[in-house]
Amino acid sequence: MNQRLSQNMAVIGGGTMGVGIAYVFAVAGWKVYVVEPDAQRTTHMKQVLQSAAEGGLKRGKLTPAQAKQATEGVGLLAAAQDLPRFLDLVIESIPERLDLKTQVLSEVAQRQPRLIASNTSALSISELAKSVTEPGHFLGMHFFNPVWSLPMVELIRGDQTSEEALAMAREFAQSTGKTTITVRDVPGFATSRLDLIASLEAMRMLEDGVASAEDIDHALVTAYRHPMGPLRLSDIVGLDVRLDIARHLCQALGPRYAPPRILEEMVAKGHLGQKTGQGFFAWPQPH
Repeated sequence: MNQRLSQNMAVIGGGTMGVGIAYVFAVAGWKVYVVEPDAQRTTHMKQVLQSAAEGGLKRGKLTPAQAKQATEGVGLLAAAQDLPRFLDLVIESIPERLDLKTQVLSEVAQRQPRLIASNTSALSISELAKSVTEPGHFLGMHFFNPVWSLPMVELIRGDQTSEEALAMAREFAQSTGKTTITVRDVPGFATSRLDLIASLEAMRMLEDGVASAEDIDHALVTAYRHPMGPLRLSDIVGLDVRLDIARHLCQALGPRYAPPRILEEMVAKGHLGQKTGQGFFAWPQPH
């Protein structure tokens, strides 16, 4: 990865995606800030960064300097108002709620970064752009989980996104070793539509008793060489996140994206996947 020690960025949200985004930019030499108001999540985030850095060092993927940067190079803040002004990049990575994202993005815009991006996987970039003062310097930068392993970022061009902003986002993503694709601001963009339709169909198959969760995932991994099965991936993404996106795309694109009953029932029970210890699979929880 390229070292860009002169550049500074921030991630809003210390959840699964936010931690991954912070990690890859820190390893690439950026000074990174993470805004996370929840103390418990902040503690967990530190543990994840430490574990990822140690694992990368052990496997020879990181130098000692990069491993140190991945932990010590990440500053933790409680609110967007605490961010330094004029950062190169701020990426919002909070739950898929339009009202929440709108509020946070307006707070970020007051800190006047060069580029603001949302890691949304489904919400309209053009709609989110209404909450920032310079919509020309706002776009979608959609990363994939796990961020440190998957080498692509989907760039989403809003109605007012400038060519300069796209070029900056492409350069910033490439500095972390990622490739990029650029898509138009349509519901679900490109990757979310492809990913979600496979996951929803796998859930319907499980619901209909076609096969077990293990066998459905095994089929996709071995017969079609997917790196991970759709049900296990849904657990990692978060079943609540899957449900929110399915409801949004169902409204925008029609009933083929309607959430299966099994997904709604699991979320209602609080079985959200890896983060709660139970989803389509059982997940060990940190002590």
